[in-house]
Amino acid sequence: MTEIRTLTADDWRTWRELRLAALAEAPGAFGSRLADWQGPGDREERWRARLDLPGACHFLALLDGRPAGMAGGVPVPEPAGEGGTAELISMWVAPAARGRGTGDELVRAVVRWAAAAGNRAVRLSVFSGNTHAAALYRRHGFVPTGPAGDPLPDGRREHVMVRTLSTVRRESAGARGG
Repeated sequence: MTEIRTLTADDWRTWRELRLAALAEAPGAFGSRLADWQGPGDREERWRARLDLPGACHFLALLDGRPAGMAGGVPVPEPAGEGGTAELISMWVAPAARGRGTGDELVRAVVRWAAAAGNRAVRLSVFSGNTHAAALYRRHGFVPTGPAGDPLPDGRREHVMVRTLSTVRRESAGARGG
């Protein structure tokens, strides 16, 4: 059974462990590199600051009581009157927890957080070729916004996907029977 917990800055050690594991296991899935978070970058204040971003929320998935995944939601600065958009970031599920609903629970947690914060949409970026992640996001109502973006310095391209949050209200109402 998957349990989802909200992380605080005091959970930095757990988040550090998962983030480093994610960057080592799936280096092509993230814009950051493992080396960026090791050596001089591996400082308690940096880990705490990441979990303490204003307006953000970070989630930990526990499978059978053990850390098995993570995802975060951060507000996206937008012009006044545009409505809010949140971004799903740092999504990762440990290999042993894949195919067990852990990714689904993490996506739901970020979407619920974004809706409760009054956002109109959630967006995310997924690298070309990350078909499993793209399929997970499509299952949760995310749709591509267009062709892949410009090549990054390493040649990879990201696809932006967006989900409007009006469906969250309908899902919630349906879950309550109304």
